[in-house]
Amino acid sequence: MRRRDDVRLDQPQIVDKPVTVGGEVYRITCCSMGNPHCTVFVNSVDKLNLQEVGPKFENDPLFPEGVNAGFVEVIDDHTLKARIWERGSGETKACGTGTCAAVVAATLNGFCEKGQDIRVILKGGELKINYTDERVLMTGNAEKIFDGVVEI
Repeated sequence: MRRRDDVRLDQPQIVDKPVTVGGEVYRITCCSMGNPHCTVFVNSVDKLNLQEVGPKFENDPLFPEGVNAGFVEVIDDHTLKARIWERGSGETKACGTGTCAAVVAATLNGFCEKGQDIRVILKGGELKINYTDERVLMTGNAEKIFDGVVEI
């Protein structure tokens, strides 16, 4: 579920674990999607000051390599709303691994059922995630949001 070095807690699985980050107590669920994710369930992602709380999670000593922090509001057992703070990048409009981690965490916490399609609403659109014992499957649209030029 997670790599042993992602979080400085001596537990094989971290689900709904109270920890202190930035002087506040949060209940975290951690998993790896190939990169470390910490999910926190909140009453409203729209009222969350992610620019303040995101860096606190990313840089907390609890996460020695930094962490992608997902803040998730449960709408119902098939719908989540999420905002993701990606380590090294800040808030993202859409984060595939963060969205997958949100659904895994929601399932581990009993908010969603394994094997069901879960709709996740992000600032950049919506993704559908289906988590089973064998895989985490993500489907959704890809949209071009930026053109750029890099001089080397």
